[in-house]
Amino acid sequence: MTAPHAVISGASIAGLSAAWWLRRVGWDVTVLERADAFRDGGQNVDVRGVARQVLDRMGLVEAVAAVNTTETGTVLVDRDGRVRAELPSDGPDGATAELEVLRGDFARTLLDALPDGVEVVYGDTIADVDDTGAGAGGSGGTRDPGPAGPGGTGDDRAVVTTRGGRVLHADLVVVAEGVRSRTRDLLFAAPGEVDLRDLGITMVFGTVPRTPADDDRWRWYTAVRGRQVHLRPDPYGSTRAILAYTGSDALNGLDRPAMVDRLRARYADAGWETERVLDGFADSDDVYTDELTQVRMPSWRRGRVCVIGDAAWCVTPMGGGGASLALTSGYVLAATLTGGSDGARGLDRRELDRALAAFDDWMRPLVDQVQDLPRGMVHFAYPQTRLGLAARGVVDRVLTSRLFRPVIAKVTQVADTDRPLPALHAGPVPRAR
Repeated sequence: MTAPHAVISGASIAGLSAAWWLRRVGWDVTVLERADAFRDGGQNVDVRGVARQVLDRMGLVEAVAAVNTTETGTVLVDRDGRVRAELPSDGPDGATAELEVLRGDFARTLLDALPDGVEVVYGDTIADVDDTGAGAGGSGGTRDPGPAGPGGTGDDRAVVTTRGGRVLHADLVVVAEGVRSRTRDLLFAAPGEVDLRDLGITMVFGTVPRTPADDDRWRWYTAVRGRQVHLRPDPYGSTRAILAYTGSDALNGLDRPAMVDRLRARYADAGWETERVLDGFADSDDVYTDELTQVRMPSWRRGRVCVIGDAAWCVTPMGGGGASLALTSGYVLAATLTGGSDGARGLDRRELDRALAAFDDWMRPLVDQVQDLPRGMVHFAYPQTRLGLAARGVVDRVLTSRLFRPVIAKVTQVADTDRPLPALHAGPVPRAR
């Protein structure tokens, strides 16, 4: 019997984790990545909660630790750079996690560890999925007879057609793209299938030159009118910067000078290192923007298609733990597909639907825990007035005091659960390519 085949769209953390674990349980895997080459760069992500167990089972804890950002703690500063509060960094899940890493470095570590039997194709993406089991291409979207359709894995497989002209037969199609996933929106296009919730926050990310005043801490500054400035160390002798603010300036589509001009207007008189960040963004080659949007889907599956990672449940930096959820989802997907049994086998539609339902049952409580932000959190984090900023300062000092340190430490324990990971029986850890 030939091995079942998974087609995964997206070669970042969720897609690469799914590829690694599906291959470990014996599946053949094809990963399609829209970009023409591996995408380095990005800002800090971390490995928290149950994801540390997953990383340990992959044998990659030391590899991820070796590319740590060098960040050792998190402090809140005033407009003169003086520390006004320090967030707890006790244990592996403090404000600065024990395993703190740049997104690109994390994804590169997973990519380098992929075993033989995983094919990664760059510069291509899904154009169509025919999930009727008829073995012929279609005209966009997915057509699915549902879990009661025909059994087996021959003609019953989904047929994936790519924009580059490839035709792939898949026992499972995994959409592991970003928050604005085109493939998800193509395949889950009916009303109510995808709920995008704008949090009303814009973030602008980039790399700026390091200065002697920079240290090994995440420095976090808040100004009135809902504005924040963040500076964080990286392992490459530069500094990662973030401007975050409430509202939207419609930055997407602007050229760099126009974008920076708009940010200068937004951040006029903000104080601290704002001008340095804006000057750095004017010259940086990796600036990108994001309007924070949660993704909520009542179902992450239909037929032989499932959605994982940010495309399925983007929690945004406000919730945190997105990379941990992405890494964990690859393991849980492989475990539920095998049902704890040895060996790889194709699943008929009823079996597959039961497996993906088990994936949903295990992952959704973990996702809901992160997505359900406390009421008023945005207003608290981004005060608009001097009075609001002063009140925020008082609360910060109380919450970071010795008495309340256990409370604030608990807030940073995201993507964690008391439930054991589902059983996964496979052979030895496969060799990397």
